[in-house]
Amino acid sequence: MEFDHAGIATDDRDTLIDLYGTLFDASVAHEETFGELRVAFLDLGNGYFELLEPTDDAEGPIPNYLDKRGPGVHHLALRTDDIDDALDAARAAGVSLIDEEPRPGAWGHDVAFLHPGSTGGVLIEFVEH
Repeated sequence: MEFDHAGIATDDRDTLIDLYGTLFDASVAHEETFGELRVAFLDLGNGYFELLEPTDDAEGPIPNYLDKRGPGVHHLALRTDDIDDALDAARAAGVSLIDEEPRPGAWGHDVAFLHPGSTGGVLIEFVEH
């Protein structure tokens, strides 16, 4: 597996695009509205920052995260060539899964999340491109 991206919850995606573009010479590699989120992937050369901004009146994990914790790192994502094998390995290691099966994610990738209670308090996402 390799690092894919850090998911960052924000209530001001455009400001972070400008700031990170200036600080890290990061350009927008992909943008979309995915469900109730405005998503932008900033290319860092060896991975991405995924900026996650809820649309107006959105409900779900990201708005809840922002309400409880404020803006910040929401999750870390690891790229895998076989998400089913990665989930099997996590199960075998005794890790609790949020997603028992892969599901569609941003940018058309298959994703699955591991429960942070089993991973040292870090929400981990597996991503298969």
